[in-house]
Amino acid sequence: MAKYAMFFSYTSETWARLLDHPEDRAAVARHVAESAGGTLETIYWMLGDRDGLAIVDAPDSVTAAAVSLAVTSSGAFKHNETRELLTQDQLTAALTRARQLTAEFRPPGQGG
Repeated sequence: MAKYAMFFSYTSETWARLLDHPEDRAAVARHVAESAGGTLETIYWMLGDRDGLAIVDAPDSVTAAAVSLAVTSSGAFKHNETRELLTQDQLTAALTRARQLTAEFRPPGQGG
């Protein structure tokens, strides 16, 4: 399974509802991830321009996008950003492949 980082920020209305009715949002996120065939590894809450970060394992990028779209469409978020995470082995494979492709790429304005 692929691993994704999902950065998010709630709307002020969502925070107001949580203040009135505190609840375990990790349980909800875990349920959504499992319903999509994935797993929730963890959620971290943050200070700054983002409220939290969820690490999710998903079968593929379409599934990760579906989870992101489903939660974003709720209107509870003012920001939701999903990034695929690569292991060192995956990065090494990508670098090896990129080295092979560099001969095929011509930068703009260099003729050809």
